[in-house]
Amino acid sequence: MKQLTEFVANHKKNKHCGVFAVCSAHPLVLEAAMRHAREADTDLLIEATSNQVDQYGGYTGMTPADFCGFVYRLAEQHNFPHARIIPGGDHLGPNRWQTRPAEEAMAHAEELIRTYVAAGFKKIHLDCSISCADDPVPLTDELVAGRAARLAVIAEQTCIEHFGKSDLVYVIGTEVPVPGGAHETLAELAVTSPQAAKKTLEAHRHAFEQSGLSGLWPRIIGLVVQPGVEFDHTQVIDYCPEKSQPLSKMIEASETMVFEAHSTDYQTPQALSRLVENHFAILKVGPALTFALREALFSLSAIERELLPAHRCSGLRDVLETVMLDNPAHWQQHYHGKGDALRLARGYSYSDRVRYYWPDRDIDEAYDTLVKNLANEPIPLPLISQYLPLQYAKVRESQLSATPHELIIDHIQDVLRQYHAACHGETSSD
Repeated sequence: MKQLTEFVANHKKNKHCGVFAVCSAHPLVLEAAMRHAREADTDLLIEATSNQVDQYGGYTGMTPADFCGFVYRLAEQHNFPHARIIPGGDHLGPNRWQTRPAEEAMAHAEELIRTYVAAGFKKIHLDCSISCADDPVPLTDELVAGRAARLAVIAEQTCIEHFGKSDLVYVIGTEVPVPGGAHETLAELAVTSPQAAKKTLEAHRHAFEQSGLSGLWPRIIGLVVQPGVEFDHTQVIDYCPEKSQPLSKMIEASETMVFEAHSTDYQTPQALSRLVENHFAILKVGPALTFALREALFSLSAIERELLPAHRCSGLRDVLETVMLDNPAHWQQHYHGKGDALRLARGYSYSDRVRYYWPDRDIDEAYDTLVKNLANEPIPLPLISQYLPLQYAKVRESQLSATPHELIIDHIQDVLRQYHAACHGETSSD
C-alpha cells in the first residue's frame, strides 16, 4: 500500500507527520470521517478488528467482504473516492478462538487472514500474542513471531492470487492491556522497554527469514508498543513523553518503521501531537468516536424532552438501558458494582460498551423517532447552547446547520479534528 509506505518515509523526514486510523463500523462515525477527510483532502484509514468482523460475521454480522462493501457504499453516498480509502485489519490472529487448542485456533486465524486479504484489506496487523487453551502463559517472543510469520505467508499468497502481486503492509506486536480499553482500574502503565521492543523485532525478523519472507520486511511499517497511554471506565492515563524517550529513540534506527499506538482515545490534543512527534506516528481511535456519538444522542434526547410531551418522545435513553439490561453479554464482564454505579457505567463509561448495542432494532427505532421529532421544526438556539455548546458556536456563526443529523456529525468530527491536527503538526505540543 503505497500511501502508507510513503507516509512512513515522510515521517522520517518530518516528525510532525502522522496518520490516524478510524476503528469503527458505525455508519454515522464513518460518515463523519469520510466527510472530514473529503473536506481536508486526505486519505482515510478505516480499520476493522477481528472481533468486530471475521469470516463468520463477528459481532457486527459482517464478513470482511461485507465490511468493505458497506464502507465503499457509504463512500459513494458521501462523494468520497474509493482510492482514498485504506482498509485495515486490526488484531488479526487466533485471539477470537483463544479458548480452543492452538492448532485449531490458528486454522481459524489462517482463514481469517485469507478473507481479509481477499476482500481488499491492505494494512494487516498480525497479532498472535494471546495464549490459546493449550499454550503456556505468557507466550514466548519466538512462538508469537513464528505464528505471525505463518499468517504472513497466507496473506502474501492470497494477495498474489487475487490481485497479481502483494502490496500489503504489515504491523506487528501488541499493546498491553488488551484492545478496547482496560478492564481494571488503572493508576499507571509501564512503558514498553527498548529491550523488549528490540527483542520483538528480532524474533519477527528471524521468523520471517525462516519462512522465506525476508523481502517483506520493508513493508512492515509499524510496531505496536505501549507508550504509556490507556483508559479505563472513568479515567485516562495521559501520555508522559519523558517516560517513553528511550523507546522513541530506538525506532529512529529504522528507515521503514514507526510505532503504532493503540488506545489513544481521550488523550489531549497536545498529548496526541507529542505521540506523533515521538514516532508513535500511527494513532488508533475507536471508542472515543462512538462515545462522542453517544454524547450527541443523549444531548438531543434531553432537548427532545424539553420540547415535547413525554408520550411523543423517543425515550432513547430508556430504550438503550432496557436493551442493555435484557442483553448484558457485552457489558456484564466489564462493569462492576451495584445499582447506580452500574447504570452510570452502562451509559457513560469511557470504554463505551454502548457501541455494541446501536444496531439493535428497538434502539434504531428510538433513534429514528428522535431525529424525526427534532427535524420537524428548528431546534431553539438556547437548547443547543445548553446541551451542545461547541456546536452552538458554529450554528451562531452560520457554519453549521442546526439539524439533528448535522449536529451529530459535527460532534463526532470534533474528535476527528484533534487527530487530524496532531497528524499534520497543527497542534502546539509546548
